[in-house]
Amino acid sequence: MELLLPALLLVVGYSFGSLRVLRQYERGVSFFLGKYWGTKGPGLTFVPLGFAQMKRMTLRTVALDIPAQDVITRDNVSVKVNAVLYMRVLDPAKAFIEIEDYLYATSQLSQTTLRSVLGEVELDELLADREKINAVLKKIIDERTDPWGIEVSAVEVKDVDLPDQMKRAMARQAEAERERRAKVIAAQGELQASHTLAEAAATLAREPSAIQLRYLQTVTEIAAENNSTTIFPIPIELFKPFLQAQAARPASPPAVDQGEPPGPALPAADLSTLMSTLRLGAARTPPQE
Repeated sequence: MELLLPALLLVVGYSFGSLRVLRQYERGVSFFLGKYWGTKGPGLTFVPLGFAQMKRMTLRTVALDIPAQDVITRDNVSVKVNAVLYMRVLDPAKAFIEIEDYLYATSQLSQTTLRSVLGEVELDELLADREKINAVLKKIIDERTDPWGIEVSAVEVKDVDLPDQMKRAMARQAEAERERRAKVIAAQGELQASHTLAEAAATLAREPSAIQLRYLQTVTEIAAENNSTTIFPIPIELFKPFLQAQAARPASPPAVDQGEPPGPALPAADLSTLMSTLRLGAARTPPQE
């Protein structure tokens, strides 16, 4: 009886020492006498103390940072690129048995794959086709980590560090492209404006009264600015009715005096010279007292 109680306490203590509690996102890879025994969990599991061992593995998605890598692109541009990889363990037994440290191995594989893939693309593709490059990286890394029981859910290129000289060259290129677009847009605006002005001129030519309304509108706009000096432009179209009426009137013969025969007419140049001589003579004659 005296030996039974200590043996019972020893059995109870051994049993409590062999119990393991695994969380919902954890699995336990157990080995019995060095041989794979199975994957335990989640919840309460029994691992015989001294005879079996258990390695905890998490099934949660892990964000693995890929350090910045010096990459030479296909068009011989040196850049620094870093990325992030999202992965999770699908088969805990393979992740523990097939590879020594699956996190370190996946990190090294991601770095070498990043350098090799980006070395096959040009700089413009790296900056513009991020989604395509991410898909290629994910496919390659996922295929190589599949025997380890690891699933790669996504690979994202975070930052591309360009040399200062390349940044200045790209800035000049962007500025030249903006100037080209501005010139093209200005030329298109001039073309549209010329077409609109031509249509407006055709409309005004068909309707003579429209130019008068436009003239009055312009005068109203000038008067609204409270200017001290106002210039009134008079379009020649306003005088067309008078000129047409004058041209349509028949020319009357000059009146001739019946008593005296008309004298010879002086030319315009001689008449101007005569008038100038008379004015000079009147200016030189002293006034009489």
